[in-house]
Amino acid sequence: MIKKHLIYKTDKYNMLNVEVHGKTIIAREISDQWGEECHTFLSRPELMHWAENRFRPEKFEGREEELEAILQNLRDV
Repeated sequence: MIKKHLIYKTDKYNMLNVEVHGKTIIAREISDQWGEECHTFLSRPELMHWAENRFRPEKFEGREEELEAILQNLRDV
């Protein structure tokens, strides 16, 4: 059984979806700048390590609530 989670979506070209396939977690990041990137993780701690490096606080200055919402959605997967 595949569980899908929408982490964020700003429009149809900028979003992050996470799919849980048993023990495997797949993050599909779609951006208008880079296209689609797919990341595969074998554990939730590995996913959160990637997320904390990918979503750095300095990139979200003035939008700290948005950053916290993204990280919380990932923690809830």
